[in-house]
Amino acid sequence: MTATPKRRRSSSPLFQTVGPLLVALLSAASWYAWLGWDDEYRVDPVTGAVSGPYAVWQVLGCALTLLAVFVAALLVGVRPVPAGAALTLAFSAAAAVTWARRDDSGLYVIGVGLLLVGLAAGTAVVSVLVRALRRTSAVDAR
Repeated sequence: MTATPKRRRSSSPLFQTVGPLLVALLSAASWYAWLGWDDEYRVDPVTGAVSGPYAVWQVLGCALTLLAVFVAALLVGVRPVPAGAALTLAFSAAAAVTWARRDDSGLYVIGVGLLLVGLAAGTAVVSVLVRALRRTSAVDAR
């Protein structure tokens, strides 16, 4: 009598649907929490240089939040492609909504395109790194 392997919870269709949806929700929330509220540009009184609207701490905090959300999703078993697509599309859509309201020139579309490409590349790299680290730790555990 052979035992049938138990299906892991992380491979269930419900988990693989809910996981990317949660990644999408947290990614869009990350945009609004870190960057979506800031629309002020700053002018240096000495040089007259204009910067903004985002400060370095905001962008860094947002990037680290997205990284934590994505890595956590991968570690609990959400598949990389759906998780990466959810993060990329949700975050970019949130940015597009915000930027579209502020930009009369239409150039925000270029920014959204660059954001899509950058996030897609970033999630691909992180997926490969997480997979490599998991394989290394699995080999070390044997």
